[in-house]
Amino acid sequence: MERRPVSGRLYLVPNTLDLGHTGEADLRDVLPLGAIRVAARLQHWVCENAKTTRALLKRVHAVEPLAQPVQSLHIVELPRPPKGRPAAPPPDLRPLLAPALDGHDLGLVSEAGLPAVADPGAALVQAAHDSGIEVVALSGPSSLMLALAASGLDGQRFAFVGYLPVDAAARSARIRELQARSRREGETQLMIETPYRNAALLASLVAELDSTTRLAVACGLTLEGGWTRSQSVARWRERGTLQMPGDVPAVFALLAR
Repeated sequence: MERRPVSGRLYLVPNTLDLGHTGEADLRDVLPLGAIRVAARLQHWVCENAKTTRALLKRVHAVEPLAQPVQSLHIVELPRPPKGRPAAPPPDLRPLLAPALDGHDLGLVSEAGLPAVADPGAALVQAAHDSGIEVVALSGPSSLMLALAASGLDGQRFAFVGYLPVDAAARSARIRELQARSRREGETQLMIETPYRNAALLASLVAELDSTTRLAVACGLTLEGGWTRSQSVARWRERGTLQMPGDVPAVFALLAR
């Protein structure tokens, strides 16, 4: 049976990577004007956090006037997974797509970067495809891709592995496992951490990895003062422990030969 046509689209709208660090900086420094214009006209949104989404849209308004006041926009949040119930069935996201099914364009926005990339919005995108809704991804910053590009590590074969364990012993074991996989597959391994644990992760990486493994850290991407350092673990040890900020996002990457 052919899916019925719908006129509403799901737009994947990129967000900045600053997480509020740059205040009211001009969005045109980090977001394409085309994406800003689409965001300005959308009246229906799905997001992780309604408060921060309203803050983003106020910054959009400073560049391109919104179609209607922020207070009048229809903004709903993605359901959070139930705590302590890892085996619970996934929530039904189809009701969030009602505006698109009624013919209205709908925006999906992440807290930072591209929606549905290392982001819970992927489930909504899948639901949109299953409902016959056209999905349109807009250009914008991705911390993972920017970090990979700036690292000088292998950009042909790579994997994003998310967060590493918090427990020190389990984290060390996972680092050794990722190094073995990188050497076996010739594959760059990308990971992230909650900013206040950045220093602990970097210390573990420097301690556990082989001296010949390449390790790259990209911190504060697109922010003023952001930086990327990429060198062998031996060089990291020679230079001493780098002071990592506890409130700025970072991406870590390793490549073993």
